[in-house]
Amino acid sequence: MTDFLKPYAGGVYEGRARGKFQLYTKNAAPGFSVYGEKTMSDDNGTEYRSWDPKRSKLGALYQKKLRVPLASASRVLYLGAANGTTVSHVSDILAEGGGIVYAVEFSERPMRDLVMLAEKRNNIIPIFSDASRPELYFPIVEPVDLIFQDVAQANQAEIACRNAAYFLRDGGHLILSIKARSVDVAKNPKKIFTEEIKTLEKNADASFKILKTIDLAPFHTDHMGVIAVKNLKE
Repeated sequence: MTDFLKPYAGGVYEGRARGKFQLYTKNAAPGFSVYGEKTMSDDNGTEYRSWDPKRSKLGALYQKKLRVPLASASRVLYLGAANGTTVSHVSDILAEGGGIVYAVEFSERPMRDLVMLAEKRNNIIPIFSDASRPELYFPIVEPVDLIFQDVAQANQAEIACRNAAYFLRDGGHLILSIKARSVDVAKNPKKIFTEEIKTLEKNADASFKILKTIDLAPFHTDHMGVIAVKNLKE
């Protein structure tokens, strides 16, 4: 490893770009960028992709130095995959340990980009479906270790709990990006965050113990990142 890159967290590396702290993941598809991100190679020719926290809620969590429960051998369900910006970095991390990511997206245009991304990366399973209806993709998705959710719908915590009931193993983790303006554009974001967290803790389908909450500003305004662990069944 060259002096400018060193391990930061599992499958994530740190370096400096123009004197500023920058995160990277090892490119699982060398020679291809996903969203115009900068790449660099070490002395052995291994290629790394910069991870922009302004374009990724998960990247923002890493940038804020949270302990993210994502291991290279994880089975991950990604809800709200869009065109695959963050999914691609998850794919990079999982490629080091044989993990896999099931990427759910509902909109046709970004889904086309996601399918093209999956053609270059064999650890991404794209699923064209509605995250609020996990019964539709239940036959496709195996039990997972982690759910990451970034959807622009009103009932975000409820969607997370519903998917957890179907797919998340007991003791598995949830990383939820709560978008206050997608819940209610007029309501105080702090009140929305409190209500959504209460839903996670008390939901009948699946409930969670909250491990960490953090404001994602300045990277994402009116967004809260939540890391939680699924409660064991009684």
